[in-house]
Formats: sequence, structure tokens, C-alpha cells
Amino acid sequence: MKIALVRARYNPFGGAERFVANALASLQAQNIQLTIVTRSWQQQPGVDALIVNPFYLGNVWRDWGFARKTCAATNEGKFDLVQSHERLSCCDVYRAGDGVHREWLTQRKRTKSAWGRWSIALNPYHHYVQRAERALFSSDRLKAIICNSEMVKNEIHAYFGAAVSKCHVIYSGVDSNRFSPQLREAHRDSFRAEYHIPADALVYLFVGSGFERKGVAPFLKALSKLPPNCHGVIVGTDKRKALYEKEAAALGIAGRVYFTGGLKDASPAYGAADVFVLPTLYDPFPNAALEAMASGLPVVTSNKSGAAELIQNGVNGYCCDALDIEALARAMLALQDEQQRQAIGTAARKTVLPLTFEAMSGRLVALYKSLLGLE
Repeated sequence: MKIALVRARYNPFGGAERFVANALASLQAQNIQLTIVTRSWQQQPGVDALIVNPFYLGNVWRDWGFARKTCAATNEGKFDLVQSHERLSCCDVYRAGDGVHREWLTQRKRTKSAWGRWSIALNPYHHYVQRAERALFSSDRLKAIICNSEMVKNEIHAYFGAAVSKCHVIYSGVDSNRFSPQLREAHRDSFRAEYHIPADALVYLFVGSGFERKGVAPFLKALSKLPPNCHGVIVGTDKRKALYEKEAAALGIAGRVYFTGGLKDASPAYGAADVFVLPTLYDPFPNAALEAMASGLPVVTSNKSGAAELIQNGVNGYCCDALDIEALARAMLALQDEQQRQAIGTAARKTVLPLTFEAMSGRLVALYKSLLGLE
């Protein structure tokens, strides 16, 4: 079976990119010949790369040019299936790992002034992406849509009328051996020493790049309402990081907030933390939440995160509206008791143990075979 997987770029800190990398490794074991179609990619044994990198100026031209060249390259009949992680109308399978752009804009506008909402409405890139989504979901070629959460499945059906039978919810996998409670023993002291975090501090961890969407601002505001022994660690990249550092200073918590930047391996951060917090405005399904749960951390996230589907309030974590700072602070404060944290963290890990890479790749292969009439 020859399958092309399309992803424009590889960012080692990006959840969607990590999904593709993990899927490639898992699918290789199923004797599937894989080709990644991309602008650039990390070298991976046994995987061919088809580099499509046309010249561009600006993000509209960038995405349009990549889509046009990719469709030309994959329409030559070399592949049994083309699975895209980008919004292309020339794919057989689309994985909606980025969710629905229209829904993201709806959530983003909640944080904006009237001028900010006008700015979003007038931005040509948003118009391009929404047109690309409409073309994708109305394409006669599209056979299946892989959704990484029920939330995304419902949004696609509501916005585009996509048949429910076309939508397949396949959760991402997580390595529960690599991400486990043992990380605490291995990394808690060394990570805290590296960032000068007090040994007795209660550490709330945030992991995610793209701070506006992921919810760094609500995280900082909620943290400012907690006692002085509560510290925050922010792992991730953002070109406007300095603005968030200034916000932490304005809130009076600069001395207990640590920006680590992007980490190729976030395992030590999970080991050093007591609670994982991701008050994202919109996230189809954050891999970081899975990794935190597998590491035995209680998770506090938002209702517009696909991870909320795994959370039972007070059992294995908490969910609330991303912009409800009081509710967010209450959930974080509720996890101050060590015994309760351990119980909730244990339940969180148990929740994600069935979500293995093998289970994920097994469902993907079953879907491919059904689409090709091999079952």
C-alpha cells in the first residue's frame, strides 16, 4: 500500500507535526510504503520525502502555492491514497488536526476589541483558509475525514454538512512508558534547580506554542490569584514572548513564572510539575495534555479543548471556559492538596493508557483498507 502524507512543514514543538512523525513510525510496522510531501522534513529511515517548496511572498501565496504544487505532484497516480494534514481539495483522506478555522476565529474574537474583530474580518489569509476549507469538505474526491476529537467532528458536520459516516474519530497516541510518574523522580530536582524554582513550590505547568491560542494570558491571570508558593512554568515558543513576560510583571508574578522556550523533550518539565494547565481558546486535541496525563499529572483545561472529552471534573482533572479566570483559578487552587493531586493524577494516567500508538495506527490501517476495498 502506497500512501502520501502531506504536511507543509515540520516543527518539533508542534502537536500536529509530532502526530505525523509518530504515525509514520507506527505505520512502517504495517508494511505500508510512506512518502511525506512537505516543504522540509527531518530525515526518517524508511520514509521517502517529496519536497514541494515553491517560491512565495506572504502566507496566502505560501499556502496557495504549496497546495497547487502538491496537488500536481500527487495527482500522477503514484499513490493508493493521499492523506493531507493541510487543507487541500485533492486528497482522499483529510486529518483535521488543526480543527476548523472558522471556529478558531469565533473563539479568538471573544478576546478582541471592536477594532481587533475588524482586523480579523479584513485579513485576506483568514478568507483564503475558509475558502480552502469549503473546497476541501465539498470535494468529491474526499473519502474520509479523520478527526482527533468528537468536538472537531461535530464542528465539521455543523459548519459544512459533512456526512457523519465520513468522519472518523481517532485519538492521538501517547507513549505511556516514556511519559510516566517516574519522570518525577528522574527530573523534579534537576529541572527545578536549572530554573531556580524553589524545591517546595507548587508548580503549574503550561506546554504549548502559539501563546494567544493556547491560553498563556488566562494562565498568568489565574496564577496571579493563587498564593505565593504557586509557581508557573511555560514551555513553548512565541514571537511575542516578551509581551507575556511584561504581563507577568504587571500582574506581580514575574518572580514565580519561568519561560523556558521550546524544549525538544518536555519530559523533565512534566517531571518537575505538580499540575498541568492549558486554558486554550481552541485546540482540537493537544498532545501535551495526553503527555501530562500519562505522566500522572492532574489536568486543568478548557471546554474548547478536545482533551476535555477525557476529563471528568474532580476525578481526573478539571474543565472550564478559557476566559473564566475565577473558575480557572478555583480549579488550580483545588489541586493544592497533595493527596488529592495524586489521586486525580493516577486517574488521569489510567484514562490515557489505552491510547497507544499501536491502537492509533491500527485504526488508521483499518480505515485505509476499508477505503481501498481490502477488507
